[in-house]
Amino acid sequence: MAVSDTDLSEIQKVLTAEDLAGPVFAELRQRLPKLSWTQCDASDVCEPPFLSFAAFDIHLIDTADHCVQITSDPARATGVILAKKN
Repeated sequence: MAVSDTDLSEIQKVLTAEDLAGPVFAELRQRLPKLSWTQCDASDVCEPPFLSFAAFDIHLIDTADHCVQITSDPARATGVILAKKN
């Protein structure tokens, strides 16, 4: 299942909210349950982010093949890494 423009808009809405606090990861998982979600520190990911916000980077993951890989193609993406910046 691809990451749609609507999904990306929803992610942006959450991560640019004025009152960005609390369980952001849980909020995104609740709003977009069809996607696979992973949370980590931004320093754990070497690849450039697909989207970058003040407190988080977003990386898209492709799990279609046997190995999970980072992708820049939302049409191939089946999940999201929410990478928290320090």
